[in-house]
Amino acid sequence: MPLKRTELAKNKFLKVNNKARKAATPERFGDQSALPDRREQRKLDQAAGLVPFAVKLNGELVKEIQALAEARQTGLNETVAELLQSALTKL
Repeated sequence: MPLKRTELAKNKFLKVNNKARKAATPERFGDQSALPDRREQRKLDQAAGLVPFAVKLNGELVKEIQALAEARQTGLNETVAELLQSALTKL
């Protein structure tokens, strides 16, 4: 049984859409081979002894921490770790 025009168009669309999904991701940020994927990053973090630690904080406090991290030109994780360590030593 021959296909209708709409079915042909739909099949063509699905074919093109699947090819686009399978295509390689364009390099948007230069050399992406230097960036580890999530699984590799998790393994690197575990090897370094890092543990994910989720916390809910006030929005204003988060903005202050982000500003401090930007002023120091360090990452947010490093800044929070420094702040926590200094607070714990004062106890």
